[in-house]
Amino acid sequence: MPVADIVFCAVLPIILLVVYKLRKLTLAGTVIAGFIAISIYYGFVLPGITMLAAFFILATIATSFGKEQKKMFEEQAEPERRDAYQVLANGGVSGILGILNSFMPWLIYPCPLIVLMAASLASATADTLSSELGTIYGKRFYNILTLKPEEKGKDGVISIEGTLIGVAGSATIAIVYALFSGWSNGFWVIIAAGTAGNLFDSLLGATLERRGYLKNDAVNFLNTLFAALVAWVLLLI
Repeated sequence: MPVADIVFCAVLPIILLVVYKLRKLTLAGTVIAGFIAISIYYGFVLPGITMLAAFFILATIATSFGKEQKKMFEEQAEPERRDAYQVLANGGVSGILGILNSFMPWLIYPCPLIVLMAASLASATADTLSSELGTIYGKRFYNILTLKPEEKGKDGVISIEGTLIGVAGSATIAIVYALFSGWSNGFWVIIAAGTAGNLFDSLLGATLERRGYLKNDAVNFLNTLFAALVAWVLLLI
């Protein structure tokens, strides 16, 4: 077994135990997170697992930040301790892409699956940061469909500040990708797809989620899937 694999297998259980003890994930959420991490590592090795770590660190900080202010907006704020469904909603697409890259890397040739995986994580990062920090730093809030002012914290309500924070989240994942793969077209594709996924999340929130057809976990899964599909299309152009 390669040294990198030995280190990964030794370190992952420790990290998962620490995360569980710090009450960032439920027990089931911790187990699912472990499976997703393994899928991403064996699909994309160090670049993939580093991007996953970047998402988790940023999401944890954003969720913990300004808890008192966000108590008034429970509709949009994420719970600090995430369960298995929330873990799958944010990381399920990237985990699936990791598995596909392990066994069928030629599936959508010539589009590299790592860019699609990075786009899905960029969307999850953008959504989490814009939701968690947008309610704190946003000045004016609008319904993404009507562009009319609405109360912050509601599904489908955005702010310029929150959207820009989301773009910064996507850019962070894109930077991690570029550090391993170079400053290629993929860098911009990841930012664009991650931002598109975040806006798609708000569109679903303003329509299907508000009407009770979709729950937040389903919306989160769909926005990461949408981002991966957008990345695929952009790579084909």
